[in-house]
Amino acid sequence: MEMTSAFTLTVRPDNIAVVSIDVPGEKMNTLKAEFGGQVRAILKQIRENRAIRGVVFISAKADNFIAGADINMIDRCQTAKEAEDLARQGQQVMAEIHALTVPVVAAIHGPCLGGGLELALACHRRICTDDGKTVLGLPEVQLGLLPGSGGTQRLPRLIGVSTALEIILTGKQLRPRQALKAGLVDDVVPQSILLEAAVALAQQERPASRRLPARERLLAGPLGRALLFRMAAKKTEQKTQGNYPAAPRILNVIETGLSQGRSSGYEAEARAFGQLAMTPQSQALRNIFFASTEVKKDPGSPAEAGPLRSVGVLGGGLMGGGIAFVTAGKGAIPVRIKDINPQGINHALKYSWQQLDKKVRRRHLRAAERDAQMARISGTTDYSGFARRDVVIEAVFEDLALKQQMVAEVEAHCAPHTIFASNTSSLPIGDIAAKAARPENVIGLHFFSPVEKMPLVEVIPHAGTDARTVATIVKLAKKQGKTPIVVADKAGFYVNRILAPYMSEAMRLLSEGERIEHIDNALVKFGFPVGPIQLLDEVGIDTGTKIIPVLEAAYGDRFSAPATVVSAILNDDRKGRKNERGFYLYAAKGRKSKKQPDPAIYPLIGVTGTGRLSAESIAERCVMLMLNEAARCFDEQVIRSARDGDIGAVFGIGFPPFLGGPFRYMDTLGASEVVAILQRLATQYGERFTPCQLLLQMAERGEIFWRKNETEYVS
Repeated sequence: MEMTSAFTLTVRPDNIAVVSIDVPGEKMNTLKAEFGGQVRAILKQIRENRAIRGVVFISAKADNFIAGADINMIDRCQTAKEAEDLARQGQQVMAEIHALTVPVVAAIHGPCLGGGLELALACHRRICTDDGKTVLGLPEVQLGLLPGSGGTQRLPRLIGVSTALEIILTGKQLRPRQALKAGLVDDVVPQSILLEAAVALAQQERPASRRLPARERLLAGPLGRALLFRMAAKKTEQKTQGNYPAAPRILNVIETGLSQGRSSGYEAEARAFGQLAMTPQSQALRNIFFASTEVKKDPGSPAEAGPLRSVGVLGGGLMGGGIAFVTAGKGAIPVRIKDINPQGINHALKYSWQQLDKKVRRRHLRAAERDAQMARISGTTDYSGFARRDVVIEAVFEDLALKQQMVAEVEAHCAPHTIFASNTSSLPIGDIAAKAARPENVIGLHFFSPVEKMPLVEVIPHAGTDARTVATIVKLAKKQGKTPIVVADKAGFYVNRILAPYMSEAMRLLSEGERIEHIDNALVKFGFPVGPIQLLDEVGIDTGTKIIPVLEAAYGDRFSAPATVVSAILNDDRKGRKNERGFYLYAAKGRKSKKQPDPAIYPLIGVTGTGRLSAESIAERCVMLMLNEAARCFDEQVIRSARDGDIGAVFGIGFPPFLGGPFRYMDTLGASEVVAILQRLATQYGERFTPCQLLLQMAERGEIFWRKNETEYVS
């Protein structure tokens, strides 16, 4: 049976050929290997029709140009040669597009990413809409890869090497006005006139090479380029800690193309693409991509979700303000905030305004869009306007009696179907629902701070939560732009439970005399975005240590932190960044200065700060406790799958993505090796390192958490 082509050619009466892109049966356009022949057939027709004066590539799908290449296509490659051949095929197709003798224009609306941008770069001109859905970028580095269809060679020549490096090395996505300023597109227009504007460009002569800005011209010379690449290599090493091999390969490939010519650059690009596709780092990052995609599709419950017409938020503090912001913004749902005083409401409204106004100043958002989002947020000091709210999210102090009171008030003032979602980080949801008249409507919805940046939320049903409630809250989290995982109602839930022993071990290391920065640097080198001590400062030492007694009461001494360290720090009024005094000292606002470890910490807790453990030993102690606890959570069904456990750790606490999450990492090491390391550490440092029963069983049976190339646990 012949496959329906994803590319359709139509020649207009004005002799402009329009190539419409519409991948059959898919919501988004993604490039597949089999499309090469389809594009070549289209290009052959264009070359043979001498009446054609220009060509426009445009998507036939709503709100999507081309979202990138099909990652499954890369994942199916068994050897570096197979992946390299994929890259060469892509390069050849793009070269044929660029070689057309008539002007070729890419008309872009919606995501234009990865292979989609490489196709646009192969065109002679690019025009995009001014819509918020339109973004352009080369995010391959986030999958441990590099652009393989000519992007590493075309982008630096179009916009300059410095700007191109920033885009390719970070995976940064440009908004329409940013793309115009960078020279990536030639014009930005309303969606309603995109095709006609693109046709007008296609009727013009092919453009000469774009004149680069003065800074980029300076860096294009041999001396400027050499300096730029030295600085970029140094900065990249600092950022990646050598854990992501794609970054240095990107630098090498771009430099090769600029110094030795396009032909050598394309050759280096294809070879590097093939080799990177086979690295364990890329495989782990692709696994995270697949897992997060599956989580986003997961309804969380077999029941049908309820309505989401309006939401209430209790509490106008930092968390409440952040929850209101993402609900009214990405969720596009009207939100009403209740606080006990007008100042709390003003604080929450100001928070949203500042976030939105910043986006307007950066041209990420139009002023009218900012105003529309702000219009969806209102406030009150009573329950006026709450009568028909479908969901009320509670973000008040961590006090059980207060939260139970909130449940009673919502049940009294809201509709019978209204869901009460608690943003608690430690209190059992069952306890919060214990006095509820409608406990089936009570659920946990645990956000992470700062709400607008952290992608994960934990959805926590208690034993009596209705399946429809779960489905509705999962749907709400997705509307807010979050990745939700459903976890069991046990102390610490999942993320805080695996984070607590990791943080506690860092405190023990500090109490043994290891230096603050040495502990943090060891975990950053391992792959975490920040070290555990800095993380505690960022969260707030008073806030971050609250959960430890809860976990210690539930699970025993393995969660205990050195009490003398914690009490000494808190008694010295050290709360972290929030009051500019924690384990680090922070500059007063307005002064340019980096944080500095405070040497006064050591005498405060009775140590000298002269520890001599290696960075590897420090990282091993902290990480192995986290892995052991993750395995316990799996065994106790706190999480529903290894997939959810990996996504929760990577998106919730920054577990190194290149390791694929704690369960992928344990599979890579092997259960026998994990057990052996834990037993060695238990002998050296105490019973808290004793491997859990599940790991012992898996080691004995040779089991793994994930089947190879599948997304299920071996039961």
